[in-house]
Amino acid sequence: MKVLVPVKRVLDYNVKPRVKADGTGVDLANVKMSMNPFDEIAVEEAIRLKDKGVTEIVAVSIGEAKSQETLRTALAMGADRAILVVSDEKVEPLGVAKLLKAIVEAEKPDLVILGKQAIDDDNNQTGQMLAGLLGVGQATFASKVELASDSVTVTREVDGGSETEKLSLPAIITTDLRLNEPRYASLPNIMKAKSKPLDQKTPADYGVDVTPRLTTLKVVEPPKRTAGVKVADVDELVAKLKAMGVAK
Repeated sequence: MKVLVPVKRVLDYNVKPRVKADGTGVDLANVKMSMNPFDEIAVEEAIRLKDKGVTEIVAVSIGEAKSQETLRTALAMGADRAILVVSDEKVEPLGVAKLLKAIVEAEKPDLVILGKQAIDDDNNQTGQMLAGLLGVGQATFASKVELASDSVTVTREVDGGSETEKLSLPAIITTDLRLNEPRYASLPNIMKAKSKPLDQKTPADYGVDVTPRLTTLKVVEPPKRTAGVKVADVDELVAKLKAMGVAK
């Protein structure tokens, strides 16, 4: 059984984003980059499923050549091989989904596990688009995954609590925070990852046009929080809330 795990190189979650002076985007020069945290969870879950019949884990990334570092991290965690689709320009979620569809058709995995969203743009679209393009079942925001020979049972987070779904394979799963705690790659595994196969492709190899359809007009930082105001008593608080239209 084969599992495909897409991963993305993003600004490390410990780094405070800085907007470029011209407002065209986030400044990524000389800052730490790492694997998207939700994708780390996806890689970890794929590794844990090796005890349930998974024989091969293929990590995939779409982006600039530096994304090799992210794929090597996935290989060090336990993935068996990797595919990098090199694109110098930013690929939008639909373009990513189309490329993943082509890779799925070539690799024929039984299961695709990916993070529910990337922390750099928070689109939360790729998994759903990929399932739609492939015409297979999907379970988003997974908090528990149980794999069988021809199906997968997923407990997923919903507004009112959780629900359990059973999907026929092949299927698409997107991961939520409660699914697992990703492992740290050991030094021996980091060294072994350097010799694991990593193929480089381009969007043209898969016949996919990734020309952006959206244009970012401007990026601005959130407004700074203003200082609070002290009130003498509850009556004054209620009066101010009424003046703001919050209380009636």
